[in-house]
Amino acid sequence: MTTTVGDVPRIDIAERAGVALNGEPRPTEDRVVVVDPVSGHPRTGAVAVLDGATEQRPGLPSGGWYAEHLAARLRQALTVQPQADLATVLTSAIADVADTENLTPGASPSSTVSLLRWDADVVEALVLADSPVVAFGTFGIQAVTDDRLASLRARGALPTLDAVTRLRNRDGGFWVAEADPSAAAQAVRAHWTRDDVDTVLLATDGVSIGVDEYHLFDWAGVRELSRASGPAAVLDTVRAAERADRARTRWPRAKVHDDQAMIVVDFTVRSG
Repeated sequence: MTTTVGDVPRIDIAERAGVALNGEPRPTEDRVVVVDPVSGHPRTGAVAVLDGATEQRPGLPSGGWYAEHLAARLRQALTVQPQADLATVLTSAIADVADTENLTPGASPSSTVSLLRWDADVVEALVLADSPVVAFGTFGIQAVTDDRLASLRARGALPTLDAVTRLRNRDGGFWVAEADPSAAAQAVRAHWTRDDVDTVLLATDGVSIGVDEYHLFDWAGVRELSRASGPAAVLDTVRAAERADRARTRWPRAKVHDDQAMIVVDFTVRSG
């Protein structure tokens, strides 16, 4: 799908549902947000990807439910307050969902959040949890990543659901959008001069796993494939590798296929 946003940039989106922990099909828990330009300022805009965490605790709504509510609040805030600090926007959105839906910190569904916003001068990124933003430009390639969750996993610090719960939104643990608005201040941030930026990719971990763990391509390869065949081709490549490892022996993982969402923002292609 291609979305036209003002006069620049071009925005391409690809999404695909994964499967549940039991291998059965179910709706995706990833969400994509596209914010149109501010009236009278066609060179502004924003996008976001959210990855609702698969919820295994009885009695709680799904991660997709939470990501849907948070995405709606973010879309509204980025539209109404286009110049507000991104962490402030996320703080308010988390607080609003928690208050409206009566969510309790530590006992609520959660979601990653990755935001990209631009105006005529600056491109800004914010990443909370493991959905990276990768920028290409005169500076080379810069991956904006929040590696705290991956680091804990690599150290074997998250062997059980209880361990995940204990370390969620805690110093020394990992941070994610949930019911504690203070998590937004822990996000990883980056910004670039608009004229220095060529392309920016946003991806949930169902896509980035193809770079980080499967080593099917590097981020430059992801961009090249996206430009040649569209972002859906990147998703196809990851899925093909997973189908060849249905037993999950080459790449141990909780599900055969995770949800996938990817946005490509190309500042070199005028869309209108």
